[in-house]
Amino acid sequence: MCGFAGFLGEACFSGSPETLVASMADAIAHRGPDGQGVFATPGIGLAHVRLSIVGLADGQQPMTEASGRYTIAFNGEIFNYVELRNELKSRGVVFRTGSDTEVLLQLYATYGEACLSRLNGDYAFAIWDGLARRLILARDRMGVRPLFYTHHKGTLYFASEVKALLQVPGVEAELDPVALDQIFTLWAPIPPRTAFKGIFELEPGHLMVAKGGQTDIRPYWTLDFPDAGEPGGSEQPAKEEELRALLTDAVRLRMRADVPVGSYLSGGLDSSLITALAAPMAPGGLNTFSVTFDSAEHDESAFQMEVARALGTRHRAVASGPDDIAGSFADVIRFAERPVLRTAPAPLYRLASLVRETGMKVVLTGEGADEIFAGYDIFREARVRRFCARQPGSKIRPHLFRKLYPYLPGLKQQSAEYLAAFFGAGNDLMDDPLFSHRPRFRSTAAAKIFYSDDLREVLGNYDAAEELASRLPDNFRRWHPLHQAQYLETRFLLPGYILSSQGDRVAMAHGIEGRFPFLDHRLVEFANTLSPEMKLKGLEEKHILRRVARNVLPEIISKRPKQPYRAPDSRSFAGDRELAYVGEMLGERAISASGLFNARAVAKLHQKCRIQAVGGFRDNAAFVGILSTQLWLKNFGVRDIASTKAAAAGGRA
Repeated sequence: MCGFAGFLGEACFSGSPETLVASMADAIAHRGPDGQGVFATPGIGLAHVRLSIVGLADGQQPMTEASGRYTIAFNGEIFNYVELRNELKSRGVVFRTGSDTEVLLQLYATYGEACLSRLNGDYAFAIWDGLARRLILARDRMGVRPLFYTHHKGTLYFASEVKALLQVPGVEAELDPVALDQIFTLWAPIPPRTAFKGIFELEPGHLMVAKGGQTDIRPYWTLDFPDAGEPGGSEQPAKEEELRALLTDAVRLRMRADVPVGSYLSGGLDSSLITALAAPMAPGGLNTFSVTFDSAEHDESAFQMEVARALGTRHRAVASGPDDIAGSFADVIRFAERPVLRTAPAPLYRLASLVRETGMKVVLTGEGADEIFAGYDIFREARVRRFCARQPGSKIRPHLFRKLYPYLPGLKQQSAEYLAAFFGAGNDLMDDPLFSHRPRFRSTAAAKIFYSDDLREVLGNYDAAEELASRLPDNFRRWHPLHQAQYLETRFLLPGYILSSQGDRVAMAHGIEGRFPFLDHRLVEFANTLSPEMKLKGLEEKHILRRVARNVLPEIISKRPKQPYRAPDSRSFAGDRELAYVGEMLGERAISASGLFNARAVAKLHQKCRIQAVGGFRDNAAFVGILSTQLWLKNFGVRDIASTKAAAAGGRA
């Protein structure tokens, strides 16, 4: 695990190529506190910062194989490197190190681009073929590890984080207003866009081949589902056994390391199940780590302790009160490198710091289970909305919405008419490809009432949701509605927000590697073949996963309803506790200078949050989104809206 940066082409800068790539590496040194290396030859430069986890003594990068033809810079882990090493040895390959990096390098030397289908891991890498003068960039199937790139004066630059690209002379931080609008609608930019104009991310499951000034980007793996109505294969008991075996093996592979591996423990089903499977595999016992809150609606500490006691783990927790969230939020935005609409990354940033303080570097997490086994409320909500739409005048069916959100007590007192209107029951066309997510998109986009006239002028009639719909695969409409909803969540929000702003970026800020057993591609492909009812049985989410968990977890956990991970939003910044930077970022001078938001409307929102707890999603999302945007602009010296308007005059990209 680590980070890398580099360039391909005749870079225009003063100084040596080594100096340039070293400065790019310095910008992401937090990703690799255990070492740094540089490779440079005419037309190509690679730099690497290392977090040593496998092959501690001999895994330094960039690494060149014995013939001198291939050189690699690699971020992540190849979990099946032991099996691949043995396979390559049987073909006569001789290894000089014990690292998974060399396995990947030799695998590419043996199979070329076809090696990607053989990898089980979380990775982004660059391999330089000195003989063919060709560069290969690739990113893992699910988008766990980041990889960004830009073109400047005929040269390709790439890196694990945008910070490194901004070290290149002439590469400036400029707002992409379309990406900002996508964040304020979809929670994240639609790849390959980023918040920075002209800087892109390589999409999950894609590779780039660069040679002679040309680049070719193509997928090597795609997320897919069977056509609706196709049989789901064997009966559920057999599927349960297959799932148990796959998940156990996914955990086993992710326990491989030359350093201790711990586990995040939220108290929910997913992380608890991963922890239960990992505990017997941890020599000397398993360390677990949790976030706690002082607000009852967010705190899950009782469930965390229940699991820790049952499994006998060494458990530690970090408290995240409003002051803690507000105090770390500016740092979170610096590492996330984009605006966000929720404060949820901040407690996870603090959690990674706790892990680092204990001397550990690697943790397992339960992310991915809600996406691939239909655990989120949005999947159940879409099912109820379809049920209500079949009898639009029903006074009974809308009452089902109350069952979806037991952690939102205000809904229990609402009428059937209110519930139907609130959730848009009967208002959306059921053949709309975005049917499942329309309420979320509408609710989020409501925060755009705070846009400035200048930003509205730049955006024109742009519609982020319609662009998302235009990116869906040709066979999308043939899938079951649940699978369509899962695709939207797994292909876009998971890598765009969960694995980035709440995952890699806040963990690697402290040099912590997260590992995600539920995102083992074998498990994802298996889950995608399951019938919808095996995942969402009536309104019981993750049905088959609960069946697997019942024999290894306390009943109170295996049967516990889903409680989504949330953190206090605007209330973290409200009242007497408000830190000076909040007033500075939301003040009239700063808002007017950025030109993105209506200063008068923002002032009213700010005052509202100061004097009372804001409960509505719109105001919370707006407050956090505007504050994080202002912090992002300041942190990266992003050009203001006047420059953006001038650029847009030549035509929107």
